[in-house]
Amino acid sequence: MPARYTLKVVTDFAAAHSLRNYPGDCSKLHGHNWKVEAEVTASALNELGIGMDFKQIRTETKAICDSLDHSYLNEISPFDEINPTAENIAAFIFTELAKKLNSDTTQVSAITVWETERACVRYTEE
Repeated sequence: MPARYTLKVVTDFAAAHSLRNYPGDCSKLHGHNWKVEAEVTASALNELGIGMDFKQIRTETKAICDSLDHSYLNEISPFDEINPTAENIAAFIFTELAKKLNSDTTQVSAITVWETERACVRYTEE
């Protein structure tokens, strides 16, 4: 079985949203302190014994989260057209991060978005 290393970094952002057509309180404007866990899988190590520098993963993940931070998500693309659910936010971050980090030996493998301390969604494309 080939080697696989899973690297994980955690960052966060604060943002408001409202869920369109939701039959309950979440249809009203409200906010969360979102926690984002980014997982990257490496199939090889470089000459230093590193699959991918944590700093690189953290920097790129934070840049994406910073673009959402202190905003009303419903006004930001693509959430101006799709509901800013935790599921859609996780898929968005996954896609954007994969554009930055995927290579022959590294791949974004999962994004977990915590809406509260007790509720999260994990998005993968496996």
